[in-house]
Amino acid sequence: MGKRNFRKGKGFDKKNFGKRPEVDDRSPWSEAVRESEKWEKYYKTLNIIPEDEWDTFKQHCQENLPLTFRITGSRAHASEIKQNFIDNHVEKLKDAEFDGVKLTPKNLSYYPDQLGWQLDVSKAVIRKQKEFAKTQRFLVIETEVGNISRQEAVSMIPPLLMDIKPHHYVLDMCAAPGSKTAQLVEALHQDDDKELPTGFVLANDSDYKRSHMLVHQVKRLNSANFMVVNHDATLFPRLKLNNSNEFLKFDRILCDVPCSGDGTMRKNVNVWKDFTVGNALGLHPLQINILNRGLQLLKKGGRLVYSTCSMSPVENEAVVAAALRKWGGQIRLVNCDNELPGLVRRNGISDWKVFGKDMELRERGAEDIPATAFPPTEEETAKFNLQNCIRVYPHLQNTGGFFITVFEKIDPEANSKRGPSEETEAEDANKKQKVEETAPVVSTETVPHKPQKKEKLPRDANEEPFIFLDENHPELAKCWPFYDVSDKFAKDSTLVRNATGEPLRTIYYVAPILKEILSIEEQKLKIVQAGIKLFVSQRNDNGHCPWRVQNESLHTIRSFLGEKRQLSCNLKLLEVLFQEAFPSMKDIKESGVDPEFSERLEQLEEGCVFLTVVRGEGLEDLFLPLWRGRNNVNLMVNKKDTHELLYRVFGIETSSKDQGKEAVYQKKLEAVKKARESTTEVEEFSKSETENATPEAN
Repeated sequence: MGKRNFRKGKGFDKKNFGKRPEVDDRSPWSEAVRESEKWEKYYKTLNIIPEDEWDTFKQHCQENLPLTFRITGSRAHASEIKQNFIDNHVEKLKDAEFDGVKLTPKNLSYYPDQLGWQLDVSKAVIRKQKEFAKTQRFLVIETEVGNISRQEAVSMIPPLLMDIKPHHYVLDMCAAPGSKTAQLVEALHQDDDKELPTGFVLANDSDYKRSHMLVHQVKRLNSANFMVVNHDATLFPRLKLNNSNEFLKFDRILCDVPCSGDGTMRKNVNVWKDFTVGNALGLHPLQINILNRGLQLLKKGGRLVYSTCSMSPVENEAVVAAALRKWGGQIRLVNCDNELPGLVRRNGISDWKVFGKDMELRERGAEDIPATAFPPTEEETAKFNLQNCIRVYPHLQNTGGFFITVFEKIDPEANSKRGPSEETEAEDANKKQKVEETAPVVSTETVPHKPQKKEKLPRDANEEPFIFLDENHPELAKCWPFYDVSDKFAKDSTLVRNATGEPLRTIYYVAPILKEILSIEEQKLKIVQAGIKLFVSQRNDNGHCPWRVQNESLHTIRSFLGEKRQLSCNLKLLEVLFQEAFPSMKDIKESGVDPEFSERLEQLEEGCVFLTVVRGEGLEDLFLPLWRGRNNVNLMVNKKDTHELLYRVFGIETSSKDQGKEAVYQKKLEAVKKARESTTEVEEFSKSETENATPEAN
């Protein structure tokens, strides 16, 4: 604390007191130093990078990552977003440069259907440069509504190699923060235009708070076939469905394990100062345990992808070799040379040097090094085929560093040498589960265990139980006929998340296969989240259905809706509905903008209506929720989706400061109220405009 009796000396300048001097002599801020003697010694000694490539390799490691993203959604939807980006952004940036770097966006050559894109400048440049303003706005809007996902290029590779089909049971063992998980969910829904998936994606993370973050990352995909759980991956429980004699096995498993992360140094500059060989050595046993647990849970004929964002063989080929050594003829490495054409890669290695934590070389048998960290023997090398592993280095195509291996589980009867039997693995699993039931959740980090504190969770986190409703529940009985829902819809897969077990505010829906999992009598899963909102309670005093269909379930229920509550409108009227809240039915009719719409609307009861807009020219038709009030209507599309559709459909640009139409309406209403002198007139106006309170957008 400064002295209280501060005296103003002769040189005191009252006018400029507290102001910065014209010449700032403070030490300038400098970026983190991207150098590490340990890192350089380690990778030069390993000799995994050819000597004539080292300088280029190191230079790329020291530079910021380029901005990359992928376009998501159904085929027709993704194709439209891609064409929008090409027409309005790629073409306009093709001649632009920044610091001598061409700004033309280019395709990620290995990403299917030209849906992966890269701009060879960092995110910071995109945000700050004027020539990128419109592109930045496009990226922000499309990301917010889930049409694109900003993700590091190499991070996109593991899900692509899993070859997921809509009927597959998929497990992501170490899922947070969730970018790869989102890819898995998207792959599961790849044929939604034809039929909804029958499989599911089960995303797990050992950290309770991060598992809730995972929910938010994937929530935008609105999948009823997605569930989040919270377990130590090495102790992930075996599941047995009710009335089943066999354990549930997974068709596809992703083991993107915790790692030292030295392949992320382009975005995580702390890697440079924190690099130590001890990081890899410490994580090595954990990585083996997670991989082995994944292989236990894998179905015969299934695929497991093991990946890390590390370049160290101790975390990569050594872990793979340990699994091959343990499992023998029950598993094999898949040769992916013909998969993802365009991906520049290097083969896995079968020989490497091993350092101790003191950065001195160790020989096989060293007491301070796990035996599994050393390279395989000559005999093992011939059988393991570690060259089938995939190594991606930063300088090969301007990315981060990554390691990927694809395992396939095969029939052990076809091989003379067998690994651990299914029965033995099941016994080991049961022993581990007994330990897990009495032990708190542990983090997949190499730190001493500490009891987890009850951390602050997102505002919408729900820790209430999952309670399924009878399909003939009185509240559901109001919904099915009102919305003309087909009997083919799984009406018994609705549930509530509250202690009463009654539908009070929200009714959720899960795919039938997830209902089976959630209904397991001896439940071992620590469930964080599952299901999408199907119906939300809406105040209604007119005897009609008091439940409206929630926006996030429209895609799921659409094909099961009859024509009773459906109508269509033209694009001209749609533009009005996007920009005006609560327009009166009378005004719409008198405008003559869409006579067929007005005539059909008058015949419908109050409540939620489904609006189809046919756009033609091979473009995706829109399917949107509309509220039909007593005297007015309102398009129930939130502000972010409204901004995206205004731009994509009508070419109308918005900014982040633009208010939603409901907010504008409320201000208008308040202004009118103030202007009215008579209280009676105010009440009459409010009643005529908002009678039977039309809900805001989902």
